Order: sequence, then C-alpha cells, then structure tokens
Amino acid sequence: MSKAKLLVVEDDPNLGDILQEYLEMKGYEPTLCRDGEEGWNKFKKGKFDLCLLDIMMPKKDGFTLAKEIKKVEENLPILFLTAKNQKDDIIEGLKIGADDYLTKPFSMEELLLRVNAILRRTHKNEEINPLKVYSFGGFVLHYDEQLLDGPKGRHKLTSKENELIRLLASEINNLVNRSHALKQIWGDDSYFNARSMDVYLSKIRKILKDDPKVQIITVHGEGFKLIVSEG
Repeated sequence: MSKAKLLVVEDDPNLGDILQEYLEMKGYEPTLCRDGEEGWNKFKKGKFDLCLLDIMMPKKDGFTLAKEIKKVEENLPILFLTAKNQKDDIIEGLKIGADDYLTKPFSMEELLLRVNAILRRTHKNEEINPLKVYSFGGFVLHYDEQLLDGPKGRHKLTSKENELIRLLASEINNLVNRSHALKQIWGDDSYFNARSMDVYLSKIRKILKDDPKVQIITVHGEGFKLIVSEG
C-alpha cells in the first residue's frame, strides 16, 4: 500500500523538523522545504497528495506558492499553516482554493485530524486503504458494505454509524474533535446534530462491549477517542 505524499513548506526549522518526524511516524511521506522557492522546485519535480504551506516565508510566501501550484494542479489540496489569526488571511487562503488552515501554535493531533480529513474528502486515502477495511481489536469494519464484524457476530450499520466508526477507526488512540466529527459527518455542529451523534455513539459503544479491549472514551469539552488496549 502506498503512502500519501505530503509537500511540507515551513521556514521555522524547529517546527519543520517536528512536522516531518511526526508525519513520518504516522505513516505519511513528507517532503520538507525551508522556503517557498524550494517548495516550488520540489513541487515541479514530484507528485504530491497534499501541500502544507506556511504563509509567511522568505523568497516566496505561501499565498504566492499556492497560486502557482493551483495553476499547474488545480485539484491538489492545500492546508495553510499561519502564525496570524486574522480573518483577511483566512479569506485570502479560501479564495486561492485552500482546503483548510491551522493557526499556530497548534497540536500535532489537530494537524493529523485536518490532514486525514482533507485526504478523505479528496479520496486520496483510497490509495492507502483501497478496500476500505478497518481493523481494531476484535472488530473489522467493511466500510463499503456498512458491516462491522465482531467477536460475537456481524452487525449491519446505518450510514451514520458507519461513518462514525470509520472516523474513529482511522484515529485509533487519538483524539477525534467533537466539532470536527459533526462537520465531517453531519455537515455542521448544531445542537440538534450533536444530540443525534450522542445517540449513535451510545449504540456503537454497546456493540463494542463484545471486545473488552476496545472502548470509546469521552474527553470532556474536546471530543472522544477509540481506545484499543494491548493484550
């Protein structure tokens, strides 16, 4: 199975090294560049699934680089990394065609959520998981069939249960942000949708009781995690 290739352009040497090491550890293939000009040269020579671009950079800023990339490969997703939390920057990035943005400082867990979400939206993860089969503990999710095989038999899932389990199973032992999950699956994080998601999570928890090593824990005020214990 091939790894998703990420173009990471970040002029902060410490952050750049951390990003490269973390993304490699999570199974991606990042190419790190230290300025916009180097990023442009690497882009022309390689084939990438996603670009992570700092906005404020020497030689060529992130917006300029993104515009040049989009002229060559219009559908290549872009995630902006910015030290600013200004509405104008966000709007400018969206006009260029950015898929998302992160404001520094950000957690690596949040970055991973955004990267995974973008790759899911753009179907790039089909290269990584072509069969859309997710294994965790004693369970196997067959996403396309909406079936969950467990220690005590097979469960037919609703579409929302299917989407929730896939999101959790792709982030095993990592925090899944509550608002992110709502927007990803329901389209917005309204109160009504949040209550609906709680009902589905309750149903999923009952199924997961078939394997004591697998559980969904709630992180108050943040989201939840699918925990798979060893042994």
